[in-house]
Parts: sequence; structure tokens; C-alpha cells
Amino acid sequence: MIVNSKSLSTTLILIFLLSGCATFRTEIEGASGLEEQKIMGADPVDVLFVSRHLVQTKGLDAIPKLQNQYQIIRGYDDILLDATKEFSNLNRYAAYTEFSSDMSDPKRIALKDSLMKSYALRIVMEVRKEKTFSKYFLGTIGSVVSLTLLPIPYTQEYYFDVEVFDSQGRLTRTYARSAKTTKWVEAFLLPVYPFHTEKRKTEDIYVDFLHDVFREIEADKVLRVEEPVDPSMSP
Repeated sequence: MIVNSKSLSTTLILIFLLSGCATFRTEIEGASGLEEQKIMGADPVDVLFVSRHLVQTKGLDAIPKLQNQYQIIRGYDDILLDATKEFSNLNRYAAYTEFSSDMSDPKRIALKDSLMKSYALRIVMEVRKEKTFSKYFLGTIGSVVSLTLLPIPYTQEYYFDVEVFDSQGRLTRTYARSAKTTKWVEAFLLPVYPFHTEKRKTEDIYVDFLHDVFREIEADKVLRVEEPVDPSMSP
């Protein structure tokens, strides 16, 4: 019995060491299909980029929860900065990320209010990650029962909603995109893992989200500041 127990333990260890995962992603749903094309001649504008990152496990969380600074995707600011190259008339800009703790932090509230007053236009971006608790739970059971010999999929859904506000604080345009990643867990997938990591596929989705929406904003000529109307010139 002792030998059999040791053999079983050794087998289990080998299986889990040899098990791996590979993540695949879908194309962006709602993509504009536009190529990079800057529209020249527009007056420079100052823009405030406001981001919020939410996560929800359906069946476990009643509402989406804001992620804190340690939970959001690593390098998000770099991704946002790279996407701003899609704009032809961006002058000054700043980025602000909302956290749930802002509600009880007067300094953060004051900072956001100050930024909103300092920048004429505002682009508010919301990234929401969703997964289903029941599917993840059943998938985990399947992985354990089959000793990861059967391929088990874990799906993560991503939604990207953008609102653009003009210099008067009015909502002028909205944009929406979505995509999914599926992580397959199975024994002997280890050789595939370096080419299909979850981190890289998720980052690719964020990059595509921002670049595609910013290209459409540029094509729609949304980033424009209206000249104030002189009442004396009215008929």
C-alpha cells in the first residue's frame, strides 16, 4: 500500500507538472475596421482621459466591482499613451483612473474635479471583465476529476464602453466593443503555453480596443471645441 501511495503521488505530481494552458481570443466585436488615418487641419484640443476598470463574476457578484491600482492590467497607461497617437489634434492631455476608494478620499475627488475643469474635452472609458462562476466551478471540478487529461475551457468576456463629452460637459458620442478569451487547461499543453499566454492575449485585446475606438473618434471628428457664440451677433 505504501508503494502504491507513493506511485500515485508521483503520478499526480508528474501530471500537474506536465499540464499547461493555452489562451486564445476572439476578434473585436463592433470593430470599426478603420485604418490609421489622421485628419489634418483641426485646432489643437486639451483632453482628459478617465478610465475605470470593473470585474464581475456572475453568480457570485451582485454588481461589477471597481478594480484597485494593483488589480488592473499591468502597463495600461502605456497602452493608453500609445493609442493617443491615433489623434491628429491632441494638445495637452491627462489621465485619471477611478478606484472604489475614491468615494471616501477627498483629495482624489478634488483632483478629479480640478482635472475636469482644466481640460476642455473628456473621454470616459470603462473596461469590464466578466466570467460565470458556475462555468468556472464546473471547469475546476472537471480538471481535478480528469487529472487535466481532458481539455477544459475557461472563458473571460471583455466589454469596452466609451463616452465623449464636449467642452460644455454634454455627452456627444458613445462607442462599444467586446471580445472574449478562452483559456484551455489540459495535460501536455505546456509546449504551446509560451505562444498563447493569457497575459499577452488580454493585452492584445486592450490595445485593439483603444486603438480602434480612437480611430473612429478621429474619423468622426469628435475632438473639436465649439467657438462660443457672441450674443450681439445673433439676429
